[in-house]
Amino acid sequence: MDPEGLTRLDRRIAGCRACPRLVAWREEVARTKRAAFADWTYWGRPVPGFGPPDARLLIIGLAPAAHGGNRTGRMFTGDRSGDVLYQALYDVGLASRPASEHADDGLELYGVRVTAPVHCAPPANKPTPGERDACRPWLVQELRLLRPTVRAAVVLGAFGWQAALPAFAEAGWTVPRPRPVFGHGAQVELAAADGPPLGVFGCFHVSQRNTFTGKLTPEMLRDVLRTAAVAAGLSPVAS
Repeated sequence: MDPEGLTRLDRRIAGCRACPRLVAWREEVARTKRAAFADWTYWGRPVPGFGPPDARLLIIGLAPAAHGGNRTGRMFTGDRSGDVLYQALYDVGLASRPASEHADDGLELYGVRVTAPVHCAPPANKPTPGERDACRPWLVQELRLLRPTVRAAVVLGAFGWQAALPAFAEAGWTVPRPRPVFGHGAQVELAAADGPPLGVFGCFHVSQRNTFTGKLTPEMLRDVLRTAAVAAGLSPVAS
């Protein structure tokens, strides 16, 4: 485990300007703001991962929201998707509080780290394949730093799944061929030549489109989190 290495990585991520379209968008949003957050000083930079450096469970999303993580500087913080995710983590005993409102609200995650394959808020929540690929080295480095402790990953949505599998491979795990197909409840174990395997679990994304329509219910999310937490060697709270 290299906690200082992860801290350095987070600082480097926050200073990245590799993708001109994303840089322009995140900074425009930070300048113009949303009326409800007119008194906020927006983060307006890439958003690093959040959680302890010895996490056993990694949650991988898509990208920060324009007025969520791009505003607060913390993954899944300050938006409806984050409300759903952190409530579920709290319900299963993996978070200290049920809401993630801002970076200094005292929230702690227990054995869990949250990250994304794209660290900048994209227009319309849709990164391009080129932006996804440009951001992949950050995820690969994060995975390598977490390898001593991480034992399971929950991947939210098909985009995250497609982005994460190549990163797992580059970080030292073996991804089967053909590649596992995404689905809610999908499970695959990735072997490693020089260490323990990684359990990977698919889950519908906690987007408003999924949660408002009932495609992803709180119970469905809690079930995936509990299953993955047990695989990671954590002790989630039963319902």
